[in-house]
Amino acid sequence: MPHPTLTHAMAQIGDVRLHYVRAGQGEPVLLVHGWPQTWYEWHRVIPHLIEAGHEVIAVDMRGAGDSSRPASGYDSNTVADELHALVRHLGFASIRLVAHDNGARVAYAYASRHQAEVKSLVFLESKILGIESDDDASKEYWHFGFHQEADLPEALLAGREREYLSFFFKRYAFDPRSITEADINEYARCYSGLGGMRAGFNYYRAFPETAVQSRELARTKLTIPVLAYGGSHCMGEIPLRSMRLVADDVQGGVIPDCGHWVPDEKPEWIAQEIIRFHGVQG
Repeated sequence: MPHPTLTHAMAQIGDVRLHYVRAGQGEPVLLVHGWPQTWYEWHRVIPHLIEAGHEVIAVDMRGAGDSSRPASGYDSNTVADELHALVRHLGFASIRLVAHDNGARVAYAYASRHQAEVKSLVFLESKILGIESDDDASKEYWHFGFHQEADLPEALLAGREREYLSFFFKRYAFDPRSITEADINEYARCYSGLGGMRAGFNYYRAFPETAVQSRELARTKLTIPVLAYGGSHCMGEIPLRSMRLVADDVQGGVIPDCGHWVPDEKPEWIAQEIIRFHGVQG
C-alpha cells in the first residue's frame, strides 16, 4: 500500500514541545508509541487506517523522537495529560486511542483521567503496573531494574546505543526480519542524540510512581470499549488479563506468530483489527 503524505508539526504543550505527524481525513485516532520507538513505529499501520476513513495523529511523547527532552515528568499521568492537551490543541473534542508498550500505559492513564473524551482504547503488548503485584514496576522484566538505575545504563551504553536497541528488536520479535536495518537506524538516530537514552530510561525510572497512579485510577473501572492484544511469542494473554482488571468492556486475545513489535510485525493484521473494532463500536 502506498504510504500517504504525512504532515510533520510541533506543538508547545506546557514545558514540552511535542512532535507529531498527521494524515488522512475522518474520525481521529491518536497513535502512541512505546520504547525504544517513536511515532515511526506506526508507519506501516497508518496507510490502512487512512484508507478506512480515519484521520491519524502519531505523536512522539516527551523525551522521544523529535520532541523535546525535559529532565523530569515521565510518569504516566503527566504524559497522558500532555497528550490530552495536544488533542485539544488540535481541535478534537474526542479521540480514539491506539497504543503500544510504555505508550499503552500512558494511554490507559489518558482514558482513565479523560474518559468522557475517549471513544475507545486499543492496548497492545503492555500491562498496567501495580495492579497484580506491588513490585512489578521494578521486577517484571530484567531491563526494568537496569533502566531504573541512576546514570549507569547511560554510562555503559554511550556510543553503543544502536547495538543495544538492535538487541531488543531482534530478541523480542517473532521474525527478526520484520524490523529492518532502516527501522533500527531511525530509532538509533533519535535515541543516540543528546539525552535520548536518558529520556527513554526516565520512563522506567518513573514506573514506581506510575504504578501508584495506576492503582488509584483503577479504583474506577473504564467503561469505554477496550481491545487488548499480546503477541504469541512475547506477552501473550497478559495485556487482555491486565485490562480486564481495570476495564469492564474488554475484547482481544493473542496475535499469532508475533512478538513484541506488533505494528512492525503484523501491521495489516492489527490495522484490520483496529478497523473492525472501531466499526463494531460505531
